[in-house]
Amino acid sequence: MDGMKRPQIIVLGEVLWDLFPDGERFGGAPANFACHAAILGADVTMVSAVGDDRHGREALAILRDYGVNVGLTHIIRGARTGTVGVSLDPNGKPSFTIHEDSAWDQMACDAKLESRVKAGDAIYFGTLGQRSEISRSTIRRCVEMARGAGLPRVLDINLRPPFFDSQMIVESIRLASILKLSDEELSAVCDACGLAPNAHANSLLRQLLDTQHLDLVVMTRGEYGAVVVSTDSTIEQLGIPTVVRDTVGAGDSFAAAFLLGLLRGETYERILFDACSIAAAVCAHSGAVPEKCVLKP
Repeated sequence: MDGMKRPQIIVLGEVLWDLFPDGERFGGAPANFACHAAILGADVTMVSAVGDDRHGREALAILRDYGVNVGLTHIIRGARTGTVGVSLDPNGKPSFTIHEDSAWDQMACDAKLESRVKAGDAIYFGTLGQRSEISRSTIRRCVEMARGAGLPRVLDINLRPPFFDSQMIVESIRLASILKLSDEELSAVCDACGLAPNAHANSLLRQLLDTQHLDLVVMTRGEYGAVVVSTDSTIEQLGIPTVVRDTVGAGDSFAAAFLLGLLRGETYERILFDACSIAAAVCAHSGAVPEKCVLKP
């Protein structure tokens, strides 16, 4: 990719509000990813849906403030903008209660969206956004178009019970070229793909790469950093020390930095270091998307 060009990234999935014990915060893994990717220098289009309500209006304003194009984030009248109850353990690790029948369950595909996908440089999608038939159909149609155009397709595994099953995991991986997951998700992904999860983690990642015909598999390991497996190498990066406020959004920021590094042609070593550094910065602040000045590369 031309180093002077801003990468064009299409992001598909949920926009919502995390309801923490101390207040409401903008969130949703794809929305967080979109904001971080825009901060890091990409031209990002967010494909989602919000309700015609306060949460929806505020979400669109936040996305715009971070430079995200929301022309394909539709307002669904009569639907509520998504919300998620969040609680934190003593180490800042979150647990979630995801409310159903949200606007992002009604993402629709149209000619404008198809045109935008075909003009992009990469596409990002997850698993939670596929919980409804309508949104799942839209996401998969877009990813299929991206595959036909030869674009990198990043699947960010985001397993939130009860909104996934083995079939969803496998079908999503088969659409992707790059799989991003956490060490906590590795066992479920291996089970879905028919791999015995009793081998070393790096061996399992390579089995996923080979059996699912992926270009890359990248796994975050919390405070222990991350690892990326390609056809000819396995590269590891130690975690970056930080004082953790909460870990919400850390994986989303990592994924954004990782994809931007790939699109810019950087080495895997550099990409992992930068992605882990940005994730550590997110952990040091409350909420998924800190002030923009914190994350400038």
